[in-house]
Amino acid sequence: MSGHFLEINGLTAYYGDFQALFGIDMYLDAGETVAMIGANGAGKSTLMRALTGIVKIGSGNMTLEGERIDHLDAPDILLKGIATVPEGRRLFPSLTVEENLLIGAHARKGEGPWNLKSLYELFPILAERRRSPGTALSGGQQQMVAIGRALMSNPRVLLCDEISLGLAPVVIKDIYAAVPRIKAVGTSIVVVEQDIGQALKVADRVYCMAEGRITLEGRPDELSRDAIHDAYFGVHA
Repeated sequence: MSGHFLEINGLTAYYGDFQALFGIDMYLDAGETVAMIGANGAGKSTLMRALTGIVKIGSGNMTLEGERIDHLDAPDILLKGIATVPEGRRLFPSLTVEENLLIGAHARKGEGPWNLKSLYELFPILAERRRSPGTALSGGQQQMVAIGRALMSNPRVLLCDEISLGLAPVVIKDIYAAVPRIKAVGTSIVVVEQDIGQALKVADRVYCMAEGRITLEGRPDELSRDAIHDAYFGVHA
C-alpha cells in the first residue's frame, strides 16, 4: 500500500461509447492542495465527476485511506468525506443563503470544524446576506455559498471545479484567500483551474491534463513555463 490519502490508478471513464479518460494515475496526500490544470475539454471536470461517483468509471481503481471507493454511488462517496463545489455553483434558487448552506450539513453527519459560525467567519459577507435568496447575490458571493455548502459536510477532501470561472480578478483573489484557512483544518483540496497562474500560486503539486490524459505532474517550482505550455496544449515530445 502506498500510503497516499486518496489514490487513483489506471482510471478510465466513458460517456456512452466515447472514452473521456485514459489511464489516469494521480494521488492526494492528507492536508495537500493539488491543482488540476488544462484547457477546456481536457477531461478535468470528468475526472472530478468520476471522483464523486457521478460518472461511472470503466476500469482502474480509486482508494481513500486504503479503502476502495470506486464501486460506490455518489451519496456514499459523499458520506466517506469527498465533497464537491460544482462548476456553475448550482445553488437552490428558492432558498436563502443560510438554507443553501444548511443543506450541506445534512449531507454528512458528524462533528468537524465547519458550521454556520465558522463559515461566516471565513466569508463575512455571507453572514450579512444570510437571509437573501441565493440568486440575489453576485457571482462571487454565490461561489462562496457553494464552497460553504460543501464545507458544511466537513469533508476530508474538497473538490473545487472551476471556482474562478467568469469572476473578476479581485473576487477570485478573495475566494482563493480562503484556501489556506480551509487547508489549515486538515482538509485535502483538489482545485480544477483553467487559470494556470492562480493554480500554481495555491497548489503544493500540479497535474496537467490534455485529451483525457495526465500530461504533466510536479511541484510548481519544479515546472518550467515551456513544459506547462506543452502539457496544457497536449504537445507530445
